[in-house]
Amino acid sequence: MYMKQSFLFTKTIKEIPKDETSYNAQTLMRAGFVDKVGAGIYTFLPLGLRVLNKINNIIREEINAVGGQEVLMPALTPKEVWQTTDRWENFDALFKLAGSDDKEYAMGATHEEIVTPLAQKFTLSYRDLPFAIYQIQTKFRNEKRAKAGLLRGREFSMKDLYSFHVSQEDLDIYYKKVKQAYFNIYKRLGLGEITYLTYSSGGAFSKYSHEFQTICPAGEDLIYVCQKCHSAINKEIIEEQKDCPECGGHDFKEEKAIEVGNIFKLGTKFSKPFGFQYKDQLGEVGDIIMGCYGMGPSRILGTIVEVYHDERGIVWPENIAPFSVHLISLKQNEEAEKIYQNLISSGFEVLYDDRDEISAGEKFADADLIGCPVRLVLSPKTLSENKIEIKLRKKDEIEIVGIGDLLTHLKNKL
Repeated sequence: MYMKQSFLFTKTIKEIPKDETSYNAQTLMRAGFVDKVGAGIYTFLPLGLRVLNKINNIIREEINAVGGQEVLMPALTPKEVWQTTDRWENFDALFKLAGSDDKEYAMGATHEEIVTPLAQKFTLSYRDLPFAIYQIQTKFRNEKRAKAGLLRGREFSMKDLYSFHVSQEDLDIYYKKVKQAYFNIYKRLGLGEITYLTYSSGGAFSKYSHEFQTICPAGEDLIYVCQKCHSAINKEIIEEQKDCPECGGHDFKEEKAIEVGNIFKLGTKFSKPFGFQYKDQLGEVGDIIMGCYGMGPSRILGTIVEVYHDERGIVWPENIAPFSVHLISLKQNEEAEKIYQNLISSGFEVLYDDRDEISAGEKFADADLIGCPVRLVLSPKTLSENKIEIKLRKKDEIEIVGIGDLLTHLKNKL
């Protein structure tokens, strides 16, 4: 993609935003990835949207691989569907509003009330099952205290997947597949080694639900990581669950963590209120068994910033960075433009700092703040020797290589 910094309408900010206390929001705002509209409400700017879209695409690929069919459900939902499940009065995070038709609506906080009757329209018998529907949608929750930047917002993106089955056994099989898909996603996002399957209270759904928690000092949750297997227990059940539900181990380490996903076996909690049933091979009627699988792409983006940074700014994992290469020219020249075009034609995503009114120090500081994996610097000195400077964002070492060897070096590093 073509992107010159002289063309980019956003700018970096030197000062830390005064009304933000979380690192992820402060840094994303300073680096020009997001803009704050209000408490828990952010605009994704060009750089931030590129990262968010890359996260979404990784999620799509893994959910499609387990049979998820993508739809897009409305954000505006009628009161009647929430009354069907008795959640209009009992879901205290709903944003409610009145329409010009004298009816009441809620902004979608979750979509069980929409997806269940949707699936019901197309399901008549056991032959239509199982199937799974998902979306990546904006959600709205009336948080009393929106805080922690993208980690707890009033408006946020959510991938929500819903599966429909004829039996508990069938749900269990699919549930296991989705669990593995989640681990695949976190691995590809660079969070695999520090993200744990965490047992939590199932509430009204089941004995347990499963959260996916990423170890991070900025986390709001306390989890107890099993030292025998890659799972954990949320603080809320540690008193009643002394052994690891996954492997039976009883040696735990307390950690602060950020919840980056959750999955539930819903059973018939939502199918029953809607009368969602199917006919089996003998013509007998049974209730549909459901599963629900949530993951917040915008929350994950904030989590990655909390995990991957240093004192200078963000250090993006390579496959979700806004650009893989940040090319800096310290003096406008034809050779820099030629290198830029050559990199793009070779398949690299390049952010080209072609600004002529900015000092070298400011350009370097911006590059560190934005956090692309590779920085290339073309200066009059290196150009006179037909060379260019290469530096990885996550390392301090600088290499000087011949311009003719640049593509080979980059392909070995990315």
